[in-house]
Amino acid sequence: MSDQVTMTEMNYGNDRPKAKNPVKVEDLSIRDGHQSLFATRGRTEDMIPVAEMLDEVGFWAIETWGGATFDTMHRFLNEDPWERLRTLKRYMKKTPFSMLLRAQNLVGYRNYADDLAKVFVERAAENGMDVFRTFDALNDYRNFETVVKAIKACGKHFQGCICYTLTAPRLGGEVYNLDYYVNKGKDLESMGADSICVKDMAGLIAPYDAYAVIKALKENVKVPINLHSHFTSGMSPMSHLKAIEAGVDIVDTCMSPYAYRTSHAALEPLVMGLLGTNRDTGFDIKLLAKINETLEKEVMPKYRHLLDDTKLSIIDINVLLHQTPGGMLSNLVNQLREMDALDKIDEVYKELPRVRKELGQIPLVTPTSQIVGIQTVNNVLFDDEKERYKMITAQVKDLCYGLYGKTAVPIDTEVQKKALKGYARGEDPISCRPAEVLEPELEKAQEEIKGLAADIDDEVLYAIYPVTGKKFLKWKYGKEAVPDEVKPISLEDAKAKLELVAKAWAGNVVEKNKEAPDKGENLRTFNVFMGEDYFEVGVEEVGGTPMVNYIQQIQAQIPAGMPAAPVAPVAAPAAAPAAAKPAAPAAAPKPAAVDGTPLTAPMPGMIVKYEKNVGDSVSEGETVVVLEAMKMENALPAPVSGEIKAINFGNGDSVAKNDVLCVIG
Repeated sequence: MSDQVTMTEMNYGNDRPKAKNPVKVEDLSIRDGHQSLFATRGRTEDMIPVAEMLDEVGFWAIETWGGATFDTMHRFLNEDPWERLRTLKRYMKKTPFSMLLRAQNLVGYRNYADDLAKVFVERAAENGMDVFRTFDALNDYRNFETVVKAIKACGKHFQGCICYTLTAPRLGGEVYNLDYYVNKGKDLESMGADSICVKDMAGLIAPYDAYAVIKALKENVKVPINLHSHFTSGMSPMSHLKAIEAGVDIVDTCMSPYAYRTSHAALEPLVMGLLGTNRDTGFDIKLLAKINETLEKEVMPKYRHLLDDTKLSIIDINVLLHQTPGGMLSNLVNQLREMDALDKIDEVYKELPRVRKELGQIPLVTPTSQIVGIQTVNNVLFDDEKERYKMITAQVKDLCYGLYGKTAVPIDTEVQKKALKGYARGEDPISCRPAEVLEPELEKAQEEIKGLAADIDDEVLYAIYPVTGKKFLKWKYGKEAVPDEVKPISLEDAKAKLELVAKAWAGNVVEKNKEAPDKGENLRTFNVFMGEDYFEVGVEEVGGTPMVNYIQQIQAQIPAGMPAAPVAPVAAPAAAPAAAKPAAPAAAPKPAAVDGTPLTAPMPGMIVKYEKNVGDSVSEGETVVVLEAMKMENALPAPVSGEIKAINFGNGDSVAKNDVLCVIG
């Protein structure tokens, strides 16, 4: 980078001399940033305080939607995903909106039928989307055909992605080499891509490999090139600079409070690093500082408890060994912890590359990271020396059949044969475009949700997520009470929780010689997690000031050297009668007192559906219930033949490991 200016000419504001070819930047803070750092739990209300300022920066685009947001919003935040688009558009009128579209997977975890895919794109465009960053987990661009036609028909920007992955420590392996990426770039340009994104979801791209890939793409395609690289391994800031030297047009960053760890490199060091060069972004550092101050003071305290503070380092170099994106890795760890099997994590790391190879050396990005990750956990927990792949998820079966597309290398024939034994669609895999074997599904979904859905957006939400989508629509329209755990909390509540944990660790949980007030009707209960410690906290608004009423420490594992906090819940008289409220959701039924053989949950998860009803006959090995664990479905077979005597849960219910799902007699 040349054309340096003198220090006296430098200006930190936005009135400094403009570079002839500035690096364009897409901001990911309010989508991939909070998805990577705190499980996509960012609420729309916490994006509004910085929305107008972000709109003034001059970003090429701001990522506001897609990825896991659609799922998480309706499932865990009681927010309508479509409403977020409309709301943010009212505050951000200058900068184009970008979304992450999983091609034929849309914003879900399987390929959806063409009719639903087309309408989804149309509704996203109508609600405010401008740039459709489109990727396929297998880099099988046949899965682009339907959505790209819809994007173009809506007059929107189609950014085609190449998922970056490796089979060796550096670029140049047998499968994912320079020719592979150049050919994929040419394919995207021939499909009409308005720009091309190298999507490095695990932070694998090394600086000199970034230079080689970007330089080769710039020499072989004419459309702008965008580099998207997570920070996980620590290499992305260096890779950004080498990509800029190679002529990259756009890079992805986050505002510093939402940056680093498994997220992305921060914007501010990049802006300062390019200041005064011929690729100067032109961004106003003072404005960026103001945005960061707002995020630090008004937003991040609400989410600090969700950050992983168990590691001191912000870098995870192990990602170069297992290639699992950070979000997926944390999910695997949580899943093992819930199953009391965290001691198996090293076995999971060892098994993961083996499973990935057997399933066709597929890139590890949603949903294939989940497909490989969950199957790996299943293999570690349920296989023995006599048999591998004893519990195969529905998604692995779909992958082996070809419903996700063509893998980079053929799937292991023995694994494929076992997965497809008794598979409902047939035991011979397909070779056509996956959606060609899918029946239209939107009209059927519209009929099923009639009377609850108010418009086409509701219908599309339900069609993509039938179980959790229906539950959300019941919350939305007052058919069921909204659970406390999906309600937002105030900044004051969040600070009170953090202060309480600090007090607990210091041994000052309860103020002495002070009588506890009565619990009022506004009392709310919160779970507070701090490392391995878990507290249940009661918080009540009194005159606008949060008041901690009680604290109970549950299954705490105090870190070595940390003083144990005395745990003494404050006794209080019975609460005053509460005002009338909607009926609370019924608690999960207790196991029925009937004789027979129980079918228990092998892992924590959510009931997708029961295939049998009470009174039905069932044969040993026949599927009784489908359990979703980490978005992957497991068909649980009957342990014995007999009759279904009792069913203890309903569709959409969450269950713990070893819960009795049904009884067979």
